[in-house]
Amino acid sequence: MTSLTQVRLHNDLLHPIREWLENIEIHNSKLAHLLCKAIPAQCPFERDIKLFGRKLFHIPPMCKLNPLYEQVVTLRFRALCYLADECGEDVTAYC
Repeated sequence: MTSLTQVRLHNDLLHPIREWLENIEIHNSKLAHLLCKAIPAQCPFERDIKLFGRKLFHIPPMCKLNPLYEQVVTLRFRALCYLADECGEDVTAYC
């Protein structure tokens, strides 16, 4: 199997999950709050490793390696929009 074939197979296996995430409708403020709390606004893995105040190295954000990254970020954005537009809530605490 070539690597391109493996990538296609991998993407095809995740397609149902992608589609499910994209089709989640948010009509409940509790669900929207849960999503905004559970999905971080920034990649939690990016770090600067320091020793005695000197930066030794930087660990880059690895979130984009997640094959479902775009769907999860979009779901969080839709939850924020629901809270702001439909519920009239201030969402700055989640930004």
